[in-house]
Amino acid sequence: MPLIYRELKKLAASHVRREGKQSPMAATTLVHEAYLRLVRANHPEYRNRTHFFAIASRVMRQVLVDAARARMTSKRGGEAPMQLLEFVDLGSEPDKAVLALGSALDHLATISETKASLIEMHYFGGMTAEECAEAKEMSVHMVRKELRLAQAWLRAELAGDSTRSAGISETSTP
Repeated sequence: MPLIYRELKKLAASHVRREGKQSPMAATTLVHEAYLRLVRANHPEYRNRTHFFAIASRVMRQVLVDAARARMTSKRGGEAPMQLLEFVDLGSEPDKAVLALGSALDHLATISETKASLIEMHYFGGMTAEECAEAKEMSVHMVRKELRLAQAWLRAELAGDSTRSAGISETSTP
Protein backbone atom coordinates (compact mmCIF):
# COMPACT_ATOMS: atom_id res chain seq x y z
CA MET A 1 0.00 0.00 0.00
CA PRO A 2 2.75 2.58 0.72
CA LEU A 3 4.13 2.11 -2.82
CA ILE A 4 0.74 2.63 -4.40
CA TYR A 5 0.04 5.64 -2.17
CA ARG A 6 3.32 7.27 -3.19
CA GLU A 7 2.54 6.75 -6.87
CA LEU A 8 -1.02 8.03 -6.45
CA LYS A 9 0.34 11.07 -4.63
CA LYS A 10 2.69 11.79 -7.56
CA LEU A 11 -0.20 11.42 -9.97
CA ALA A 12 -2.37 13.74 -7.86
CA ALA A 13 0.43 16.29 -7.62
CA SER A 14 0.64 16.25 -11.41
CA HIS A 15 -3.09 16.94 -11.67
CA VAL A 16 -2.95 19.74 -9.11
CA ARG A 17 0.11 21.26 -10.76
CA ARG A 18 -1.83 21.46 -14.03
CA GLU A 19 -4.57 23.39 -12.25
CA GLY A 20 -2.22 26.22 -11.38
CA LYS A 21 -0.31 27.62 -8.46
CA GLN A 22 -3.36 28.58 -6.44
CA SER A 23 -5.25 25.33 -6.82
CA PRO A 24 -8.12 25.01 -4.36
CA MET A 25 -7.38 21.30 -3.99
CA ALA A 26 -4.19 19.91 -2.48
CA ALA A 27 -2.60 16.77 -3.90
CA THR A 28 -3.24 14.92 -0.65
CA THR A 29 -6.94 15.77 -0.78
CA LEU A 30 -7.16 14.71 -4.40
CA VAL A 31 -5.41 11.38 -3.82
CA HIS A 32 -7.60 10.62 -0.78
CA GLU A 33 -10.82 11.45 -2.62
CA ALA A 34 -9.74 9.41 -5.65
CA TYR A 35 -8.72 6.51 -3.42
CA LEU A 36 -12.12 6.51 -1.72
CA ARG A 37 -13.85 6.48 -5.09
CA LEU A 38 -11.63 3.66 -6.32
CA VAL A 39 -12.34 1.57 -3.22
CA ARG A 40 -16.10 2.15 -3.46
CA ALA A 41 -16.29 1.45 -7.20
CA ASN A 42 -16.86 -1.96 -8.66
CA HIS A 43 -13.93 -2.08 -11.10
CA PRO A 44 -12.96 -5.11 -13.11
CA GLU A 45 -9.63 -6.72 -12.39
CA TYR A 46 -6.77 -4.46 -13.27
CA ARG A 47 -4.66 -5.98 -16.05
CA ASN A 48 -1.45 -4.50 -14.69
CA ARG A 49 0.00 -1.59 -12.78
CA THR A 50 -0.28 0.78 -15.76
CA HIS A 51 -3.96 -0.09 -16.20
CA PHE A 52 -4.63 0.67 -12.52
CA PHE A 53 -2.92 4.06 -12.71
CA ALA A 54 -4.78 4.93 -15.92
CA ILE A 55 -8.06 4.31 -14.11
CA ALA A 56 -6.81 6.25 -11.07
CA SER A 57 -5.99 9.16 -13.35
CA ARG A 58 -9.49 9.11 -14.79
CA VAL A 59 -10.97 9.11 -11.30
CA MET A 60 -8.79 12.09 -10.34
CA ARG A 61 -10.04 13.99 -13.38
CA GLN A 62 -13.59 13.25 -12.28
CA VAL A 63 -12.81 14.51 -8.78
CA LEU A 64 -11.45 17.78 -10.22
CA VAL A 65 -14.48 18.21 -12.49
CA ASP A 66 -16.84 17.50 -9.59
CA ALA A 67 -14.98 20.03 -7.44
CA ALA A 68 -15.25 22.66 -10.18
CA ARG A 69 -18.95 21.89 -10.54
CA ALA A 70 -19.43 22.29 -6.76
CA ARG A 71 -17.60 25.64 -6.79
CA MET A 72 -19.77 26.83 -9.66
CA THR A 73 -22.92 25.75 -7.85
CA SER A 74 -21.92 27.50 -4.65
CA LYS A 75 -20.92 30.65 -6.60
CA ARG A 76 -17.49 30.69 -4.97
CA GLY A 77 -15.54 30.20 -8.21
CA GLY A 78 -11.79 29.78 -8.45
CA GLU A 79 -9.58 32.82 -8.69
CA ALA A 80 -6.62 31.42 -10.64
CA PRO A 81 -6.85 30.06 -14.16
CA MET A 82 -6.07 26.36 -14.28
CA GLN A 83 -3.49 24.87 -16.61
CA LEU A 84 -5.04 21.48 -17.32
CA LEU A 85 -4.10 21.15 -20.96
CA GLU A 86 -1.84 23.45 -22.91
CA PHE A 87 -4.32 23.66 -25.78
CA VAL A 88 -7.34 24.62 -23.64
CA ASP A 89 -7.94 28.32 -23.00
CA LEU A 90 -9.32 28.54 -19.49
CA GLY A 91 -9.80 32.31 -19.60
CA SER A 92 -11.22 34.18 -16.66
CA GLU A 93 -13.68 31.46 -15.64
CA PRO A 94 -11.61 28.33 -14.98
CA ASP A 95 -14.42 26.34 -13.37
CA LYS A 96 -16.61 26.74 -16.45
CA ALA A 97 -13.65 25.74 -18.60
CA VAL A 98 -13.03 22.61 -16.51
CA LEU A 99 -16.70 21.68 -16.81
CA ALA A 100 -16.61 22.30 -20.58
CA LEU A 101 -13.48 20.18 -20.88
CA GLY A 102 -15.06 17.41 -18.80
CA SER A 103 -18.16 17.49 -20.98
CA ALA A 104 -16.07 17.50 -24.16
CA LEU A 105 -14.05 14.50 -22.94
CA ASP A 106 -17.26 12.65 -22.07
CA HIS A 107 -18.56 13.40 -25.57
CA LEU A 108 -15.28 12.26 -27.10
CA ALA A 109 -15.56 9.01 -25.13
CA THR A 110 -18.92 8.28 -26.75
CA ILE A 111 -17.32 8.73 -30.16
CA SER A 112 -13.88 7.26 -29.52
CA GLU A 113 -13.13 5.64 -26.19
CA THR A 114 -9.52 5.13 -27.27
CA LYS A 115 -8.87 8.80 -27.95
CA ALA A 116 -10.59 9.90 -24.74
CA SER A 117 -8.67 7.43 -22.59
CA LEU A 118 -5.38 8.41 -24.22
CA ILE A 119 -6.04 12.09 -23.42
CA GLU A 120 -6.83 11.16 -19.82
CA MET A 121 -3.76 8.99 -19.42
CA HIS A 122 -1.36 11.42 -21.11
CA TYR A 123 -2.56 14.83 -19.92
CA PHE A 124 -4.29 14.02 -16.68
CA GLY A 125 -2.23 11.01 -15.70
CA GLY A 126 1.11 12.35 -16.82
CA MET A 127 1.84 9.11 -18.65
CA THR A 128 4.31 9.15 -21.52
CA ALA A 129 3.34 8.01 -25.00
CA GLU A 130 5.31 4.83 -24.33
CA GLU A 131 3.37 4.12 -21.11
CA CYS A 132 0.07 4.84 -22.88
CA ALA A 133 1.09 2.47 -25.67
CA GLU A 134 1.80 -0.27 -23.16
CA ALA A 135 -1.49 0.28 -21.34
CA LYS A 136 -3.55 0.33 -24.54
CA GLU A 137 -1.47 -2.35 -26.31
CA MET A 138 -0.82 0.01 -29.23
CA SER A 139 2.30 1.21 -30.99
CA VAL A 140 3.86 4.44 -29.73
CA HIS A 141 3.46 5.92 -33.21
CA MET A 142 -0.29 5.17 -33.15
CA VAL A 143 -0.65 6.63 -29.64
CA ARG A 144 0.99 9.89 -30.73
CA LYS A 145 -1.22 10.04 -33.81
CA GLU A 146 -4.38 9.40 -31.79
CA LEU A 147 -3.36 12.05 -29.24
CA ARG A 148 -2.88 14.64 -31.99
CA LEU A 149 -6.28 13.80 -33.47
CA ALA A 150 -7.96 13.91 -30.07
CA GLN A 151 -6.35 17.29 -29.31
CA ALA A 152 -7.59 18.69 -32.61
CA TRP A 153 -11.06 17.36 -31.93
CA LEU A 154 -11.09 18.85 -28.42
CA ARG A 155 -9.95 22.23 -29.74
CA ALA A 156 -12.76 22.22 -32.28
CA GLU A 157 -15.33 20.99 -29.78
CA LEU A 158 -14.39 23.59 -27.16
CA ALA A 159 -14.41 26.31 -29.84
CA GLY A 160 -17.92 25.26 -30.86
CA ASP A 161 -16.95 24.05 -34.33
CA SER A 162 -19.47 21.22 -34.63
CA THR A 163 -18.67 20.54 -38.29
CA ARG A 164 -15.05 19.71 -37.47
CA SER A 165 -15.79 17.91 -34.20
CA ALA A 166 -18.35 15.64 -35.87
CA GLY A 167 -15.71 14.00 -38.07
CA ILE A 168 -13.95 11.81 -35.49
CA SER A 169 -14.49 8.13 -34.77
CA GLU A 170 -12.61 5.06 -33.67
CA THR A 171 -11.72 4.26 -37.26
CA SER A 172 -11.79 7.59 -39.06
CA THR A 173 -9.75 10.70 -38.46
CA PRO A 174 -10.86 14.35 -38.53
